[in-house]
Amino acid sequence: MRCSSLILILPLLSLLATGEAVAHAFLDHAEPRVGNTVASPPHGVTLWFTQKLEPAFSTVTVTGPTGQRVDAGKPRVSGNQMSVSLKPAGSGTYHVNWRVLSVDTHTTDGSFTFQVGP
Repeated sequence: MRCSSLILILPLLSLLATGEAVAHAFLDHAEPRVGNTVASPPHGVTLWFTQKLEPAFSTVTVTGPTGQRVDAGKPRVSGNQMSVSLKPAGSGTYHVNWRVLSVDTHTTDGSFTFQVGP
């Protein structure tokens, strides 16, 4: 009896454990790509996440080569995608910082860079 109960409980526990691991919105990919070099300054940055986002509590900021913010306006959120327009800022390293709230109420944040120019 004890062994059969354990056999029934173990798969249920593994489902609960894996459910918690995927319950966060992690960055899936971005455009411009993380760490990539692009020829000219992009007009915007778009990020895709592994979960749908809560628009009111999801943000992204972008700083240009001089360290000043170049993101223009509020980010646009649609499903698991968030994008923001950029002001022209020239060649160099751009820093992207994001913080998102997934629809299941978990927050995640992160950052990455990309290069503009040769």
